[in-house]
Amino acid sequence: MQNMPFLFAFFLGFLGLTSCVMPTSSKQVKLDTPSFTSQTREYFVAAEEVDWNYAPSGKNLLHPGDGLGVWGKPLTYKKLRYIEYTDASFRQQKAQDPHLGILGPVFRAVVGDTIKVHFRNRTHADLNLHPHGVFYDKDNEGAHYAGKAGLGQHVQPGEEYTYTWAVPERAGPGPRDGSSVVWLYHSHDHKGEGVYKGLIGAMVIVAPGMATADAHPKDVDREFFNLFMIFDENKPGQAEEKHKKHAINGYIFANLPGLTMKQHERVRWYLLGMGSEVDLHTPHWHGETVLWQGLRKDVVELLPASMVTVDMVADNPGLWMYHCHVVDHIKAGMSALYTIEEAQP
Repeated sequence: MQNMPFLFAFFLGFLGLTSCVMPTSSKQVKLDTPSFTSQTREYFVAAEEVDWNYAPSGKNLLHPGDGLGVWGKPLTYKKLRYIEYTDASFRQQKAQDPHLGILGPVFRAVVGDTIKVHFRNRTHADLNLHPHGVFYDKDNEGAHYAGKAGLGQHVQPGEEYTYTWAVPERAGPGPRDGSSVVWLYHSHDHKGEGVYKGLIGAMVIVAPGMATADAHPKDVDREFFNLFMIFDENKPGQAEEKHKKHAINGYIFANLPGLTMKQHERVRWYLLGMGSEVDLHTPHWHGETVLWQGLRKDVVELLPASMVTVDMVADNPGLWMYHCHVVDHIKAGMSALYTIEEAQP
């Protein structure tokens, strides 16, 4: 930990230098093309209490003979999650891709759209929902601090609030991005308790002319979303290592399911970071490389609240390791496995 200030400064310097050399543009995206009609995209989301197991198999699936170490007891904790429903009745849950794990539903939009999130609080705490990147006024910010109070800053237990966010050009891909970018949304409290409880998710914004009808990027065959974060499950006054879960999407020791693709597919990975000063992560793919803003890499750097989009062409069939390359994070189980299925002749 004694090198943490240096590492943090290094990452900040690296990211700051990168942002300094990025070109800027004031050119406006034209939205009046025949292929694009702006929409209001609605989501019905409830915050709910769940029991979350960080390793449902009860095993270390990366190195089966090694066990889970101190991080294996306990595995199940009381958590909160953003859960999507099909409509305003909040009766039927919407199916979610298993690889998303603890993440909430993916919100999708095209530049020029409007996003409405009908949020119902089914927990015992007052909560909110705060987005990154999109345009909002105070009532739709979903955060509380000094100054004018917004209506959406506190949603009391049993109550509902509708957040409305515009999606202007500045929320979409920039000059060096691909056809889509990722933003975080999460519970916003000054102690960060909501995020550690599990109230966090991703939002994808696609450039006009590059989106399918349901706002997926049409130049991509498959998308994955990965949150690298150490969930600190210690109660006040505790500081035990066993309660620090070094997780990818809320799973440890390769228990994350669903990272499967086919050979030759164009795969977009949306990488997210959150947490504290210990959450300096370096996702690394064995067997493949990715492109990030024109740079060829097989390791990407993440800081808390990082939102990074990279592209892969899956050309190497097999079962491959995927993990944070920080040594003590590997030891603590911040790892997964991904599969590239061989193309059939």
